[in-house]
Parts: sequence; structure tokens; C-alpha cells
Amino acid sequence: MAEQFNLRGSGMTSQRARDRLVVSLQEQGIVSQRVLSAMRSTPRHIFIDEALAHGAYENNALPIGYNQTISQPYIVAKMTEILLGDKPLHKVLEVGTGSGYQTAILAQLVGKVFSVERIKPLQDRAKIRLQALQLTNVQLLHSDGGMGLKDRAPFDAILVTAAPDVVPSELIEQLAIGGTLVIPVGGNQSQQLKKIVKKSANHCETTIVEAVNFVPLLSGVIS
Repeated sequence: MAEQFNLRGSGMTSQRARDRLVVSLQEQGIVSQRVLSAMRSTPRHIFIDEALAHGAYENNALPIGYNQTISQPYIVAKMTEILLGDKPLHKVLEVGTGSGYQTAILAQLVGKVFSVERIKPLQDRAKIRLQALQLTNVQLLHSDGGMGLKDRAPFDAILVTAAPDVVPSELIEQLAIGGTLVIPVGGNQSQQLKKIVKKSANHCETTIVEAVNFVPLLSGVIS
């Protein structure tokens, strides 16, 4: 299905625009060369509406429909960098496929991505774009993300792209010992990006990374 998309881009969606974005990410403190390489090679413009494509490589969140957004590139890079840490990740859960852009970045850096999305039309669009990029190590599932994916647990890492008021206990339970959960937490007025490392079955170590602004993590599914 790659023929449906101009993967190379042109003008404001060209490789030069992606290169400028990577320089900007480095200036903002992203140091992982693996993450920067994935950001450089991934055509973010195909994950958003054509009318907004001119802003694909600016550091902004953009609407993707259904009151959802594609996260700003810096946040995608930062969350990915934190998640990767210093050890290989074989099995990763993403809660909130959304546009599929974060999924595409992860898929280039880990063994297998299981990505859940509660809004079926968004999942369907993401699937087409991931297929266009020939990313075959992704499994998309239509389900309530806050409940995680118990039948595929444990996961080496979990990344959440919407903010619950509190960290769902189900996600902690589905994290392998030594695994990392990267999640925005808080209501509309105040959210914090947290890194949670599961040290043992009964103990987690939490680090607050920075203030963020995500759409809320909602329950239920939409067909």
C-alpha cells in the first residue's frame, strides 16, 4: 500500500525538513542516536491529514480526529528515549495507538510492539500507514487501553500516550520485573510524565520527568 503515500515527501515534508527536526530535538536534549535515527527516517507527514502536512516537522501536537492528537515530536522522542533505557526490549505494550506515529518509532527500536486503541477508525488508519512503512513487528488490538493486555503480559516496557488521573494498577501488574512504564499522569490542569520501574512484585521506583499535556485516558471502546 506504499503507493498511496508520498513517503519521501517534498517541500515542507521533505527529508530536509526531517533533518531540521532532528537538529531541534538534539537542541532540546534528546541524545539517543537510535531514537534520533528513527525520527529522521520516519515520514510523520503520512500520519496526519494532508491539509496539516505542512506542519508535520514542526514541534507541535496536531489533531487527528475523535478529539485525539498526534503528540509533538519532542514528546515522542523523549518518551521513547526513556523507555529504551540501556537494555534491549523484546516485547512492548503501547496504550493508545492514535495515529500510529509513536508506534512506528517504537517498532524500529524494539522486538515486538503490541498496541491497543479504543477508537477503531483511528486504529484502521494507523494500520494502513504502518503497512505502508512495512513494519511487520506490530500487532494492533481494539480494546480499552487502561486495562492493558493481560493475555500477552508480562511486557518488558509499557508506553502510554494518554493521561489517566492515577496510574492503572493493571499496567503495573502486566509489567515484567525490571520493566519500565512511561506514562503521563494527572487531570487537565496538571499532568506529569512519569517513569516507573518495577523493582519487584511489590515495589516500584517512580521518577517525575517533566510537566506534559496529553488527552485524557478514557475507558470503553468506539467502533
